[in-house]
Amino acid sequence: MKSIDKKILEKFDDNNAFIRITKPANVDSSLKAALNRKGNQKFNEGDIENAKRIFMTTGYSDGLSRVGDYYIFNNRPLEALRMFYLAHDKKKSEPLIEKLGILLQGLIHDDEQEVKNV
Repeated sequence: MKSIDKKILEKFDDNNAFIRITKPANVDSSLKAALNRKGNQKFNEGDIENAKRIFMTTGYSDGLSRVGDYYIFNNRPLEALRMFYLAHDKKKSEPLIEKLGILLQGLIHDDEQEVKNV
């Protein structure tokens, strides 16, 4: 396995190892709008985690996508993929899925080479 691939995989603890998907809650439209405003305020204040929780609750795709962009900028690609997936943002999620596929292919290839060399 390439050392850079190992470094990438070592960044993920048990909480970040899987992409957990949840459905947005059924929220009244006026409450949803108020929550989205609060989420936008939290995001703009730099409170990304609370903004994310609000956007996940309401299913606010624009907010989820912005949180995903934040995660990309901060080198957290699996969290970014999760946000883009929840936002139904294929334009941003598909390139990450492709990169993940290439990484997995490399890991499988390296493992196969190690087995052949034993």
